[in-house]
Amino acid sequence: MQKKSVIIIGGGIGGLGLACLLGKRGYDVTIAEKNESIGGRARLWQKDGFTFDMGPSWYMMPDVFEDFFHLLGEDVHQYLKLRKLSPSYRVMLKSDGSYYDFFGDIEKNIKTFESIEPGSGEKLVKFLEMTKYQYEIAKQEFMYKNYDSIFDFFNKRVMTLGRKLPLFQKQSSIIKKIFHSEILQKVMQYQTVLIGTSPGNTPGIYSLMNYVDFGLGVWYPEGGIIELPRALEKIAKKYGVKILTNSEVEHIDVLGITAKGVVLKNGEELSADIVVSNADIAHTDQKLLGKHAEKTEKYWDSRTLAPSAFILYLGVKGKLPNAVHHNLIFSKNWDENFDQIFGKNKTWPTDPSLYVCVPSKSDASVAPEEDENLFVLVPIAPGLAYTDASLKEYRDKTIAEIAKAFGAPDLESRIIVERSYSIKDFITDYNAFKGTALGLAHTLPQTATFRPNNVHKTIKNLFYVGAGTNPGIGMPICLISAELAYKRIENITDPSPLTSL
Repeated sequence: MQKKSVIIIGGGIGGLGLACLLGKRGYDVTIAEKNESIGGRARLWQKDGFTFDMGPSWYMMPDVFEDFFHLLGEDVHQYLKLRKLSPSYRVMLKSDGSYYDFFGDIEKNIKTFESIEPGSGEKLVKFLEMTKYQYEIAKQEFMYKNYDSIFDFFNKRVMTLGRKLPLFQKQSSIIKKIFHSEILQKVMQYQTVLIGTSPGNTPGIYSLMNYVDFGLGVWYPEGGIIELPRALEKIAKKYGVKILTNSEVEHIDVLGITAKGVVLKNGEELSADIVVSNADIAHTDQKLLGKHAEKTEKYWDSRTLAPSAFILYLGVKGKLPNAVHHNLIFSKNWDENFDQIFGKNKTWPTDPSLYVCVPSKSDASVAPEEDENLFVLVPIAPGLAYTDASLKEYRDKTIAEIAKAFGAPDLESRIIVERSYSIKDFITDYNAFKGTALGLAHTLPQTATFRPNNVHKTIKNLFYVGAGTNPGIGMPICLISAELAYKRIENITDPSPLTSL
């Protein structure tokens, strides 16, 4: 029997993961990748001895990675040399210059919590016990399940278990009832930015991210995050997957109500029995499908998008003694900062929170000896306008903020490699809708059955994978989306994680 052929548009984490699954299953798979290298946002930029991960920098939910590789008959540790970071990250406060370290170690965190708010250590233990239980339920009943109607979400079993999950509470209100210190409230809420939304608009079920943070810890693969797509690429090729780079798709070829393949921008036609898009989901719907679009332009304009970002890749001469691998610099006016990113009147943050990743603290290979590699990210609203001059002004302000936070007044003079990246670049490189850095935010109206489905309603053999569909944003979550797309294609309805192909 002839193998079915599959075209996957885009070689991001979701597309690569699905290619591995389908390749192992015996499908004839081809990935058409727009850029010159695979990985999607998890790409690499190198200059003068500095190696920068361009996108994702947090390796969390290690259990999901292990499970996915095991499903492929592989051991993740044979591909990635993982190190648990200690501390996981440092929180720095602009208000008074103080900082606190947090770990994937409950006992260490108890001491820190108690030093900030007496009695909060015991609260942390109880809260993490609850969120661990929520995480396990979510993995078993929600994350690995495809949804076709509201009744798939609100069925008897899910609702019975759902009573034990804070589905309809806001994450911010849950945290504020438990912890009273402003510092601890911020520490327990910052994770919402990792899934593309603000604490005040995040469903309470995502409190499970606190267990992911404190219970499972934050890890780092030696060589950088780029080692994950490299590992998936090796596995995919082992199963005969063809990867075409510099091969941007112009449109999806639809005959009647059936997807028949794709046409590349160079005019080349690639036919297939099945088409899967790992490209930006709004771009796929509005541009690649054209008259066959499932949604309207008004629909996409009404979606709540995850933030975009102003990013600086900096090679710095000498060391930053006050930095650790992951550093979070919290703004003085937390609520105003979120309002400028997520509110009605979006604007460039006047007092932004900053994230600074310094992987050279953990990995000597990413920078010349005695120098530092800095990945600086400022969350901003998608769709903002800017000029080269205004971006330069914002860049100068950001450098000054970092220099102050790390006690490095001479930082500007020590920068020897630099590149900036923002909204227009996300649009150019990834066709990202309005330049969002992550995709659709995880609000309740964009979760589970309310999120865009991973199968087209009317076009046969057209599927979706990646952050735009279920379960959502993040590298491990995109691997779960690959498993969900695989289930669609293989017509598997079991809501539990697969144990074999």
